[in-house]
Amino acid sequence: MNDHVLVIGSLNMDLTVRVPRLPAPGETVSGQDAVRGAGGKGANQAVAAARLGGRVRLVGLLGDDEFGAALRAGLRTEGVDDTAVGTLPGTATGLALIVVQEDGENSITLAPGANRHLDQAALVRLTGGDPARLVTGTDVLLLQLEVPVATALAAARAARTAKVRTVLNAAPMPPFDDQLRQLLAHTDVLVLNRTEATDLLTAAGLIATAPPTGAWPRLAAALRQLGPDLVVITLGADGAVAATADGHLSHPGYPVDVVDTVGAGDAFSAALTLALAAHTPLTTALRHACAAGSLATTRPGAQTSLPTRTEVALLAASTPD
Repeated sequence: MNDHVLVIGSLNMDLTVRVPRLPAPGETVSGQDAVRGAGGKGANQAVAAARLGGRVRLVGLLGDDEFGAALRAGLRTEGVDDTAVGTLPGTATGLALIVVQEDGENSITLAPGANRHLDQAALVRLTGGDPARLVTGTDVLLLQLEVPVATALAAARAARTAKVRTVLNAAPMPPFDDQLRQLLAHTDVLVLNRTEATDLLTAAGLIATAPPTGAWPRLAAALRQLGPDLVVITLGADGAVAATADGHLSHPGYPVDVVDTVGAGDAFSAALTLALAAHTPLTTALRHACAAGSLATTRPGAQTSLPTRTEVALLAASTPD
């Protein structure tokens, strides 16, 4: 696979602590030593796509600190084009504080740092002063929401004008306002987990109560009313469901030994994006995305857990549809 993916998003240094269980409000829980690792949903998805064989360019911002230098070196090692990743003097690099319990479930607190400054003006500066250059030579645009929604919207509009497909991983889910509504209207493929899907369905007035078990195909179809042609809801160990104009399909999860769920959604989104960019049939794209997401849960960390193309192909071939 040799597709060009433009990723616009966040870069963070992750500090992770493993604990027996997640603390309740006001509670202190002793855990293992903190581990430092590269993260940020934008960088994670860029690295994931590169490991899966894509040609990837990342647009984002780092601080002028030790964390920023380490993250940039990591991108280059992974083969990600970092020429549109800027460094802001006097600004801290984004930081994620991650707590992971024994079954792999996690809790994350973000300090955005330089990521919060990735506004529309920064996009213009990072792409040579010409907004049209943003998506030039790109097969697909991949967005997430650890950067301002207005920035993602500007990029999606540029992609729509250039007839470049936009994939939005709507995480973390922001308030449902006019900007988010416009972003969804300019999105071709929407990817979100069941919590994010529930929040969006509720905020948009598409459901009034928590969805019942088994309703995800119908609810994915309902989200298409907001603009995307394809909506994919990830269901953790239960796999994923996708809705198109022709109906819905699903793929079960792969049975794996879960160590840490950090990065699983990023691996899924990157694999799906690459497959769709290569015009792979949706059934195959969903199978490979589920395999990538499952594999990412078998290793600790964000970017350290992301699988290779060979690993994904082997797991995807191991379980029939």
